[in-house]
Amino acid sequence: MTGAVSLKPNLGRFGVWLGTRSITPELAAQIESLGYGAAWIGGSPDAELAWVEPALARTTSLQLATGIVNIWSAPATAVAESYHRIEKAYPGRFLLGIGVGHPEHTPQYRTPYRALVAYLDELDAAAVPTSRRVIAALGPRVLTLAAQRSAGAHPYLTTPEHTAKAREVVGNTVFLAPEHKVVLTSDAERARAVGRRFVDFYLGLSNYLNNWRRLGFTEADIRRPGSDRLIDALVAYGTPEAVADRLNQHLQAGADHVAIQVLGQPDELVPALTDLAGALGQRTAS
Repeated sequence: MTGAVSLKPNLGRFGVWLGTRSITPELAAQIESLGYGAAWIGGSPDAELAWVEPALARTTSLQLATGIVNIWSAPATAVAESYHRIEKAYPGRFLLGIGVGHPEHTPQYRTPYRALVAYLDELDAAAVPTSRRVIAALGPRVLTLAAQRSAGAHPYLTTPEHTAKAREVVGNTVFLAPEHKVVLTSDAERARAVGRRFVDFYLGLSNYLNNWRRLGFTEADIRRPGSDRLIDALVAYGTPEAVADRLNQHLQAGADHVAIQVLGQPDELVPALTDLAGALGQRTAS
């Protein structure tokens, strides 16, 4: 199935991004109670996706999304089986995010664009609808593919400026859901230190380096440990209100939904999401 999709998924304005490969039912319930519309699960979840139904069973409106299933490690046929199993039990509450991952960490990483197209062909053959899948996309070529072969794009580790450029590429009818990292502290040095620990991994990955170059960052900016300019662009910090303002810049630039990744210790996640919920004007459960 090809052609741009006009019906966007509705995940609300904000969701939560977790690099955990899964989510507990208890955390899913907490995220929903704070008014977030979706939980995005990163870390390349496996094809079985066995954690999805227990989390959906504990919630009523929260959507779960993969951010993303790696096409090299999760076979399309197995992923399609999981999608249909979940869809049958919880219609319209699961969004399949797929992507090619990183060449530096994937031995079989060759002609990734062709591999992604072939994977989409397999999902088509298995009747996984374009309206319930999105593609991890940074550059124009894959953004265009996302617009043609899925509901839209899930850019990771980007800026509102990238969101504006991505919107120009994909057009107005396509779903656009960037991820953005946050640290709830007004101590700039602490925030940058936390941010650098998480961003460091990506400073050695060509797809991210190339994307930052396209956004105007210099070689000095993207050389380890990353300039303050780069870290400040990728990691929002400050008061909840200041962070909320930065996240809203993605919406103003054309995003439909922003996936928020809280950096820090695990016990800081829910308190930070609680503070942000108020600043973002979320409707929380009583």
